Amino acid sequence: MVSALVRDAALVLVGVAGLWVGAGQFVAGASRLARRLGVSGLVIGLTVVSFGTSAPEFAVTVDAALTGEADISVGNVVGSNVVNLGFVLGGTALVRRLPVDADLVRRDGVLMVLTVGALLLILRDLTVSRIEGALLVAGLAGYVLLLARSDGDAAGPAVDPDPFRRSDVLRLLGGLGVVVVAAHVLVVGAASTAADFGVSEWAIGATVVALGTSTPELVTSVAAAYRGEADLAAGNVVGSCIFNVLGVLGVAGVLQPLTVGPAAFTGALWLLGVSVVATVLLWSRRVLSRPEGVVLVALNAVDWVAAFLGR
Repeated sequence: MVSALVRDAALVLVGVAGLWVGAGQFVAGASRLARRLGVSGLVIGLTVVSFGTSAPEFAVTVDAALTGEADISVGNVVGSNVVNLGFVLGGTALVRRLPVDADLVRRDGVLMVLTVGALLLILRDLTVSRIEGALLVAGLAGYVLLLARSDGDAAGPAVDPDPFRRSDVLRLLGGLGVVVVAAHVLVVGAASTAADFGVSEWAIGATVVALGTSTPELVTSVAAAYRGEADLAAGNVVGSCIFNVLGVLGVAGVLQPLTVGPAAFTGALWLLGVSVVATVLLWSRRVLSRPEGVVLVALNAVDWVAAFLGR
């Protein structure tokens, strides 16, 4: 029994470490390529960085769906978004007050709440069908097109005038490969850990796995806040939340229809509440203060306790 616990814990730790390293390389390569194209900081945060830091969620969710671990799959998406808005965004505000771009709140914050509302409607029957997954992916395509159009006038000259480098592409592809392998290791370890401790796969997916897959968002946002890049810090979180629902869960649903337990619906309902609170706080003064960061972190903590108590 002890040896099994040690083995499963080691798998989880190795998986999380692999996700962190792989996502870091992926984001570094992708961000440099985007900056060479003159993409604005906010849009880089909302697309390239947020999609890149969501690579662990994508790999874990799809892997869990294909291996029949639907509760880990959906729990990772819902739990990761709660972690992003609570622990990551709130924790980043504790490090430094975050001034927020008005467009981020008016457009992307509202869209984030709407995507979670759509998720809640989809989970009302505790299933995600292929059609529903396809609709989510279509929503992501529309969101990316909206960002591309809105960035047309904002994009200035490239921040980095250097020519494209092969090393950037290698970092991007190599990082992605590490993420895919690490995701499978994490899913195997998480499912075994849930069985070892007698807790639900939803609880493991919404807490341990979600925290593990959200480490790239945390590192990226805190580093951006220290550098004074508030748009990148907040945009990374909001963009990741949108991508997790529309892209990650959408693709997983298309590849494998998902059937989950009742905890998924109540978890999505809690996520909707956290999303509304986060958007209101961002909207209130266009600045996320330290006390407001404490509120978001507390909401995350309550969610974790509820997950292990079975909601």
